Amino acid sequence: MDSLSQIVLGGAVAAAIAPAGHRRAALLAGAALGTLPDLDGLLVTAFTRDPVSLMTVHRSFSHSLFVLPLLGTLLWWLYRRFGRGRVAEAPVRWWWAIVLALVTHPLLDAFTVYGTQLWWPLAPHPAMWSSVFIIDPLYTVWLGLGCVVAWFARARPLAQRALVAGLVLSCGYLGWSLLAKHRVEREAGRALAALGLGDAPRFSVPMPFNTLLWRVVAMTPQGYVVGDRSLWADRGPMHFEGHPSQVQALRQAASIPAVARLHWFNRGFMRAQVVDGELVLSDLRMGLEPDYNFSFAVAREAEGGWEAIPPRQLRPVYREAGGRALLLQRLREMEWRIWNEPMAGAAGDGNGG
Repeated sequence: MDSLSQIVLGGAVAAAIAPAGHRRAALLAGAALGTLPDLDGLLVTAFTRDPVSLMTVHRSFSHSLFVLPLLGTLLWWLYRRFGRGRVAEAPVRWWWAIVLALVTHPLLDAFTVYGTQLWWPLAPHPAMWSSVFIIDPLYTVWLGLGCVVAWFARARPLAQRALVAGLVLSCGYLGWSLLAKHRVEREAGRALAALGLGDAPRFSVPMPFNTLLWRVVAMTPQGYVVGDRSLWADRGPMHFEGHPSQVQALRQAASIPAVARLHWFNRGFMRAQVVDGELVLSDLRMGLEPDYNFSFAVAREAEGGWEAIPPRQLRPVYREAGGRALLLQRLREMEWRIWNEPMAGAAGDGNGG
């Protein structure tokens, strides 16, 4: 999630647990701890400029449920041993405040589609529960209000009530997002089954800043299909549109380290294109057709197959000249789509072509 969400989550968690007399200190400490795991980017860039590594190492060791409790305990011990005395006054409460301010960061990240390596150094696919967008005001606002009230109310009971209310409402919103995702997945499953793609690998993800409009992508032998669903406006079956991918080239290049790493990281949800003799892989989880936020040139055509090249990240179209206007247009279209069902059309044939 975005930094502001992590700041207010960490602050609210720590301040709700710490003694009332320590509330402002807990808000500040929790806010700092809530952003600490995302400093991994600074550490990784000190050792590599490989864009594939930068993408796939982010949210790994610094987001591990094995690492963060140990780090939290170390920080707690240092504060208790060398700090100003608050931790020593209430050591149990402050241990929980510090550890939970850290641990809730990766748990919240796991609700997004990017992928969070909760079990590092073990190597299952990164968790991507994918029920909220990376920025969602309806999640963040309750925590922010709770933190603001607690800052001014300090040790008064109103502060604790505001913090608890903020945490309950934000967690309730996450619960709603999972319910919304279930409803979308159910409709997508029916529509894909009708296309003969009932067993196709797929994922669903909410569109930016809301949980009413969703996007579903399913992989096919020739590429992938994409459909959207408004929980407000849509009543009929979902419709999917097919898109091609160079799946043969992707299979041939599967042993190239960057390709294998991306396949592990995004579970194979990527588009393969051959552009000027290079194999370009785009992560289908982040972006809108045909423009995706993370695209990498990873291999070059060679006699009889593909040879690895130093991975190179391609600049997203939104950062090119005129990209801001395109982004605003996409957001306006998305806002319209939330409240309106499109005209009925034929479903895609499911072959990705």
